[in-house]
Amino acid sequence: MWFRRGRRDGMTMNKDTVLARLGAVAGLDGKPLAGSPALSEVVIRDGKVYFSIAIDPARAAAAEPVRAAAQKAVEAIAGAGNVLASLTAEQAPSPDVPPPRPAAARPAPGPQPSKPLVPGVKHIVAVASGKGGVGKSTTSCNLALALAGLGLKVGVLDADIYGPSMPKLFRLSGKPDVKDGRILIPMVNYGIKVMSIGFLVEEDQAMIWRGPMVMSALTQMLREVEWGDLDVLIVDMPPGTGDAQLTMAQNVPLAGAVIVSTPQDLALIDARRGVAMFEKVGVPIIGLIENMSYFIAPDTGKRYDIFGHGGARYEAARLKVPFLGEVPLDMDIRIRADSGTPIVATDPGSIHAGIYRGIAEQVWSIVSTGAIGKPAPRIVYE
Repeated sequence: MWFRRGRRDGMTMNKDTVLARLGAVAGLDGKPLAGSPALSEVVIRDGKVYFSIAIDPARAAAAEPVRAAAQKAVEAIAGAGNVLASLTAEQAPSPDVPPPRPAAARPAPGPQPSKPLVPGVKHIVAVASGKGGVGKSTTSCNLALALAGLGLKVGVLDADIYGPSMPKLFRLSGKPDVKDGRILIPMVNYGIKVMSIGFLVEEDQAMIWRGPMVMSALTQMLREVEWGDLDVLIVDMPPGTGDAQLTMAQNVPLAGAVIVSTPQDLALIDARRGVAMFEKVGVPIIGLIENMSYFIAPDTGKRYDIFGHGGARYEAARLKVPFLGEVPLDMDIRIRADSGTPIVATDPGSIHAGIYRGIAEQVWSIVSTGAIGKPAPRIVYE
């Protein structure tokens, strides 16, 4: 999330003064925003002001000047140096779109639309897990690098607001440049464009945000970033299946989701919840990856199935979705991830880099040909 530095006009910044300013801004209905049911709760924390305006998605273009005027009005308050105003909407089915048919009668996915839903981005792929600690972010990083190794233009959106990992994994620091006062320029390393909340807040700052604030940040990091032309944008999703994950799945035009799990039963239970969440919002499952699948002792070469083995493969077969591969529990993968030198980029000839490349080849084949078990949902993206 990024903020604009405002002017000082002598007013004290609190919720009442913010609402007073918003009372001078007319909403789409011509009435003051203050007191309007479209205006969310105003949140003020550490001198930063957050609020959103609910709109009909069909009126997104007309609503943008209202959002800009509201933000400008609040920025004028003394002390309100940091302001985030965003547009939000609950996407309802269009009356001229027929309801989806039962899964058995659905046609195979057709070609991608000629106009991408995020300018310049052809395919958006979520990498998700039912729980934390299964290596989802390391998998996202190496998957992105492996896709780039296929000659594709790739970006990564770090959607894990509470625990952003991409700055460390890609060894990136500092703050991104801003174009035209509001468009962020993604940071780049190893040929991958990366955007993360970790670039915009201090590393040790606790992100104690409610759902609407999280979604506002994610929306801006997706929509107000100059991604350029990308074949694939990998979205490193937050772990779990809470409100942030569900809303992200509902409002981002995902081509499909890759689920990462470890082999043991407890992780697989959570992975099933992740699959169920995406299915409920109509996002197709590209496949499952079994991470930390086995361990090869470096001194003896003996294999140990520390967390069991084969659970994700079995689960994929049960769910009738592709099994994309097994990634071992390996010291080299961990050390290189911690040092910001991911194995696919810095040791491309290794066995482990080859495993990630094999997974990337399957993901790209499925996404680029539309050979996914269920079609993507109809989503209007403002």
